Amino acid sequence: MQQQEFSSMENEENKKNINAEPLGEAFWNDQYIASSTGWDLGEVSPPIKAYIDQLTNKKLRILIPGCGNSYEAAYLLQQGFCNITLIDIAPTLVHKLKNKFSLNNNIQIILGDFFKHQGEYDLILEQTFFCALHPAFRSPYVTAMKQLLAPNGKLAGVLFDRLFEQNGPPFGGLKTDYISLFEKDFNIITIDPCYNSFTKRQGTELFIILQKII
Repeated sequence: MQQQEFSSMENEENKKNINAEPLGEAFWNDQYIASSTGWDLGEVSPPIKAYIDQLTNKKLRILIPGCGNSYEAAYLLQQGFCNITLIDIAPTLVHKLKNKFSLNNNIQIILGDFFKHQGEYDLILEQTFFCALHPAFRSPYVTAMKQLLAPNGKLAGVLFDRLFEQNGPPFGGLKTDYISLFEKDFNIITIDPCYNSFTKRQGTELFIILQKII
């Protein structure tokens, strides 16, 4: 079996609390306070890095929801992208990120609930946000993504292509599930197995590029 990610969350008390209610600010903030971030790769997700390397428009308005430690954001800045927005619900994390990027005017960091966020973006990057949401919130996720994307905007990133024995997070899924979920609102450009996943996630990820249907 692949490494169980989010393993620090798998105690019995957490299992009792994980249901169709959203895991809120207190839950995620506690994970960062305790450094219980088993989902954190410690580097840019390789498939997302490869995707970023193909982008030529450095002025793209980019959103990273549930941004975590934001290695992808740091990489985007290194590559010259100049309009990046991060949003996360955990105050401890957001405070850390604001300090980290305090001297950079090309990035905006927001403490808030993604589902209440307003804005317009050309690209939204998905990295371990979708899998942190109970499946009951996948339909609202699709609706929110469509609302936040500009005409012809894209949602790109990685989704798990596996199911998990524990109750989650993370919550897994399969390619057929995702096609059914997204196909009414997005043109599915790519939804294929990653060939370049992080070592411990080999064989368990799909790369997606989904374009908003106008």
